[in-house]
This record gives sequence, C-alpha cells and structure tokens, in this order.
Amino acid sequence: MSNKLKYAPTPPPEPVITSSLEPGPKKRGRKRTKKQYFTPDTDLAIAEYLSSSNQDERDNIFATRIHYPFYKLAENLIHTFKFYYTEVDDLEDLKHEVICFLLEKLDYFKPEKGTKAFSYFSIVGKNYLILYNNNNYKKKKQKADPLAADEDEGVLHQLGRDERKQEIKDFIDYFTEYIDKHMFTMFKKDKDRRVCDAINVLFKRRENLEIFNKKALYIYIREMTEVDTPIITKVTKILKKQYKKLYIEYTETGYVRV
Repeated sequence: MSNKLKYAPTPPPEPVITSSLEPGPKKRGRKRTKKQYFTPDTDLAIAEYLSSSNQDERDNIFATRIHYPFYKLAENLIHTFKFYYTEVDDLEDLKHEVICFLLEKLDYFKPEKGTKAFSYFSIVGKNYLILYNNNNYKKKKQKADPLAADEDEGVLHQLGRDERKQEIKDFIDYFTEYIDKHMFTMFKKDKDRRVCDAINVLFKRRENLEIFNKKALYIYIREMTEVDTPIITKVTKILKKQYKKLYIEYTETGYVRV
C-alpha cells in the first residue's frame, strides 16, 4: 500500500449569480438617442432616382425610399432652427411644402461631384425655409405695426451709421449668396461646412437675431452644429478673411461676383 498522499482535484469555482437588477458593465461611447433616417440606402435611392428615365420607376423610388428621409429632414430643420413664421396653421403643411421643394431640386444634385446628399439637401431645405420664414415675419410685422414695417432692426442697429445701413445690408445679401455657392469649395470637411452654414444662417436671419454677445453666439453655433469651439474659430477666421476681400470688391464695383 503506497504511503503517498492522494490529493483530490481542485473543484471549479462556483458561478457568480448576479441579480437582474444589478447594472452590468458600462459601455463606452455616446449613447444613441435617435434612429438615423438618412441612411446609405437613401443615398443609393437618390442615385437610382437620378439615373432612371422612367417616371413611374422614379415615383416609386421616391415614395418608398426618399419621401420619409425628406420628411424627417424637413421636420428637423423646422424645429432645430425654429422656422415658425408660417402662412399655414399646421406644420405638417409646411413640411409638405419643403418636401415638394426638395423634390424639385433632386435633379440638380450631382453625386458624382462627391457631395453628400444629406449635406446638400440640408442646405437647400434650410435656405428655402429662411426665405419663407423671413417673408412671413415681415408680413406679420407689417400687420402689427405698419409704421415700423420699413425700419431696419436687429444687428443693423449695431452699425451706428445710418448712411451705411443699406450698403451693409446689400453687401451681406451678396456675401451670404456667395458663401452658399462656394461653401463646398471653401471647406472640404463636413464639420467645417456645418459651421460655415450655421454662421451663414445667422447672417441671413440677422434682422431677427437678438443675440449680440460673441460668447453667446459661439454657444449658439456650437449647439446648432455639435462641433468644438476650435473648429468654429477656424471657420470664422476663414469667413472673416473672405468677408474683407469681398467687401473691398463690393466698394470698388458696387456688387460681388457670385
């Protein structure tokens, strides 16, 4: 009989049973709160729509794969930028008008140039709503106070020199039109273009703008674009340089070559 001690094998550790109420490990990264509505299939659908010459096929592609992304885009633009001066009682009617306008502009979109459909149609829709909103604001202002209908308000009062108000107003109209046309050439990155577009929107809505503090404007732009302040500063410097260049051209010729 052997005198060697026999060791029993070490039993496996008992499984740890956790309550379903106990929180699991935290996941890193930003929590997704909204379902993406402008998807790669939307880009593909737009490309198929543009390449088709059959109207029935086009109608089907738009109804089944493009209409909903356009609807959500219109909805987000209206509420994000507060385009609430309307001629309609129901915002659903305004969304429909925006969708119709985007449909009219579909054939103008050129995906072969490398432009993202979401960026393009966001800018197109926003520009439409800016003009629509501003025109209705003026109508409401005229009804409320006809004597004050022609007064310059907002940022223009900060200029302090009455004789230059109209000149600056006309130039800024040229400037915003120029930025709309050349934005995708001036800025290659999507974040930069978002900031540029947000600043341009503020220029267009300057008569209704009630924020004059630089810090407050930066915060406002950051909330609109969800980008960091350094990017806003970089884009602002580029736009400021372009502003000065175009203003010299305007004072010498009376217009800006858009």
